[in-house]
Amino acid sequence: MNKRALVAGWFSFEGMGATSGDLAARDLARDWLEDAGFQVDVANAEPFTGGVDWTQADPARYSHVVFVCGPAGNGWPLTELLERFRACRLVGLNLSMLEALETWNPFRVLIERDSSRAANPDITFASISEPVPVIGVVLVHAQKEYDDPRHAQAEAAVARLLAARAVAPVPVDTRLDVPGNPLRSAAAVESVIRRTDAVVTTRLHGLVTALKLGIPAVAIDPIAGGAKIARQAQTIGWPLAFTIDDLDDRALADALDFCLSAGGRALAVKCADRARERVAELRTDVVRAMLGTATE
Repeated sequence: MNKRALVAGWFSFEGMGATSGDLAARDLARDWLEDAGFQVDVANAEPFTGGVDWTQADPARYSHVVFVCGPAGNGWPLTELLERFRACRLVGLNLSMLEALETWNPFRVLIERDSSRAANPDITFASISEPVPVIGVVLVHAQKEYDDPRHAQAEAAVARLLAARAVAPVPVDTRLDVPGNPLRSAAAVESVIRRTDAVVTTRLHGLVTALKLGIPAVAIDPIAGGAKIARQAQTIGWPLAFTIDDLDDRALADALDFCLSAGGRALAVKCADRARERVAELRTDVVRAMLGTATE
């Protein structure tokens, strides 16, 4: 018996809203089939890489086609795929059937998530992925008080850095006066950053907030020649700060690697402790100045 299956789903069509759940179900179905002795191809469409283009695949090559995860209804583009592979054994897995099965069920075998006859747990309960680092991304807006800011250049470097590795970037906007920002307080911003593994930032308070919470940060000063970010990093002794003039993708990657290490965490804590000691001295100076006892 030819045991070759094509696994398809909403990830097989461009722009059809494939979700992380769809991809988790895809990978789980592939694993199940391979464990059962099938050779398996996956039908992926942009932006997902690898696999095959189902519109070009030879239907005679496959004994089974498994359409996995999501809603399934009698309409394009699902019906086009099913028509192309009509000679194969069509299997529906983890689907929410939008019509009563008496009206429309094109599958020889249907193990539904929910339909007019039954409901089952979503199969991704059995799918556990390996965790990836969570990276807080704190970017600055253009600031008119600085000459020749190069924010686009800095943000492009950040984008390349994060695209080159398996991470979970989490944008954090520290501007609390912007409509639509769901973070409404300093405590909310800090609560998000506290849960990251590292931060990449073009903001001074992205750097400071991360370090004070013990989170290592890669900082990029987007001002030619360096400005407040570079000066702050130098003042507190944090080495992983770059100016827009000395950006280098390899150096940024090495810096992020260090941030994700135990050594990076230890250095962040040490740096923050040292900064807090100096701020305590400033507090004393402020009180003396307010009481009129400061030395002029």
